[in-house]
Amino acid sequence: MSTRILIVEDEAALLRGLKDTFVSKGHEVLTAADGETGLHLALSAAPDLMLLDIMLPKVNGYEICRAVRQHALDYPIVMLTARGQEEDVVLGLNLGADDYVTKPFKLRELVARVNAFLRRRQAGQESVTRFGEFELDVAAHKLFHAGREVELTAKEFRLLAHFAARAGRALARNDILDAVWGDSVIVTPRSIDRCVTTLRAKIEPDPRNPTYIQTIRDIGYRFETGDA
Repeated sequence: MSTRILIVEDEAALLRGLKDTFVSKGHEVLTAADGETGLHLALSAAPDLMLLDIMLPKVNGYEICRAVRQHALDYPIVMLTARGQEEDVVLGLNLGADDYVTKPFKLRELVARVNAFLRRRQAGQESVTRFGEFELDVAAHKLFHAGREVELTAKEFRLLAHFAARAGRALARNDILDAVWGDSVIVTPRSIDRCVTTLRAKIEPDPRNPTYIQTIRDIGYRFETGDA
């Protein structure tokens, strides 16, 4: 089944290269070289995924991302950013983007990231997430390793479930705080880091070199199941 990718990028050479790459992989590709056209396509063309530059003429990438989510469209959005734009990345993630890649990027890694998002979107959200020898059963509120239950605290389970439901996505610390801790208590980003440390000790083969819960410097975390 063909998938439709929307690429919104004002750099002509990069736009052409990305289009050629994804067309060669069998995808239908729509392109826009300015934010106004990109916004129209983002809302009307029903893409399966969008690659979105931040700095665009007419309408910037933030406004496009905000509009897509306000219209309750849930397809993945991967931002294309320049290096050293951590604040911009966090803002985009808080507006509803799923991930980001920094320019210049390795095309093979971008293609792998896009393919992983498309596979997860086509498969739909399941109540059981598998990673390595682990199975996280959200409905049963249990984590199993090679068939044996792993004891998690309530906070560790909520954090892992939040990660698993958003596998492959870059998650800003504020997003994690809001989703897992909520507004009921006063917490800081250090609370996330401490909970991640204890969770890694229970699921990572080498907690100091994590496989599943990966740190994104200055931004937050990304959970990988190993299928990317």
